[in-house]
Amino acid sequence: MDTLTHALSGALVGRMLAGRKAFAGTLPGAGPQAVIGARPPVWQMVVAGTVAATFPDLDFVLGWISELTYLRGHRGVTHSLLLLPLWGLAIAWLLARFWCRGGRPGADWRSFYLVVCSAIFVHILGDLITQFGTMILAPFSDRRFGWGTSFIIDLPFTGILLAGLLASTLWRSSRVPAATALVLLAGWVGVQATGRSEAIDAARAYAAAQGIPVVRLDAAPRPASPFNWTAIVFDGERYHYAHINTRRSEALVATADDNFIRRFSAPYLPVAMAQWQVGERFGNGDGRALAEKVWQAEDFAFFRWFAMFPVLDHVERDASGQVCAAFRDLRFATPGRGREPFIYGLCGAAGDWRLFEREGEVRRWIDVR
Repeated sequence: MDTLTHALSGALVGRMLAGRKAFAGTLPGAGPQAVIGARPPVWQMVVAGTVAATFPDLDFVLGWISELTYLRGHRGVTHSLLLLPLWGLAIAWLLARFWCRGGRPGADWRSFYLVVCSAIFVHILGDLITQFGTMILAPFSDRRFGWGTSFIIDLPFTGILLAGLLASTLWRSSRVPAATALVLLAGWVGVQATGRSEAIDAARAYAAAQGIPVVRLDAAPRPASPFNWTAIVFDGERYHYAHINTRRSEALVATADDNFIRRFSAPYLPVAMAQWQVGERFGNGDGRALAEKVWQAEDFAFFRWFAMFPVLDHVERDASGQVCAAFRDLRFATPGRGREPFIYGLCGAAGDWRLFEREGEVRRWIDVR
């Protein structure tokens, strides 16, 4: 999910947990300003939830080191369920210190710990429902988990959060609006999960009808509707895929004058009208041997780890005489998108490869150090 949506989810959790009853007592050795179990004001709980839910995305600073460092580390240790209690402790302590600065009375860190941990947990859940992948077991495992029910930018999801917060400002003494919004969010993700199941069923039916051996069935979420999907069948050598809407009975026509939601949704055809395409994993021509060498190269290990549905993008010999091969990931093949991201490849020869990213028609060299 985008950072704004994460921040709103943390604020909603803060409002939901604000007002809980707590015991009161003086924190030994800390002076009268720090009170054990004192109930923080609602606004402090909302701010605490917002700050905590935004915290995991601070891993964007890895991009200052290098692009590959960011790709390897994004959604890593700051998104770890194993480290969540420690992050919660650090953030709760810092918030309590901030609000008690200058000798002003305030609650101690224990009053914020639950909301901070809950907000971080909600952030992790918000990333798990996407398909990018989240390393919830970091730093002990770099396996990326993702349930793949939701597109990374989901306007209805964000809208439910915003509506819950706005309703909470109207009924300030009640936590019902926040609780209701969280229930609605769970229901919305359930609808998306239904769409995903239908897309996988469509892929299974296509494979059976065409006699395609099935190694893997999957579906990638797409924008504008919980029923827009890219259905995927992998037969061990190639990916068969189609952009479909599982509830549409006729094609949706959109013009340049239509709203952006209709334009984004139009490429997804009814299952009966699906236009299935084939993406070769390594190609089937003269360049196959080179594509396989690039795929197995040590310098390409990060992409083997990162990609979910890798297909060969191109094999070529450039102006300098170097041979090059690049791969893309069908996870990011969104119809109507101006430029597909995360297309990486190698140029050169075994032992002397150079890593690059293809951006449109431009090849950008990447330092692997």
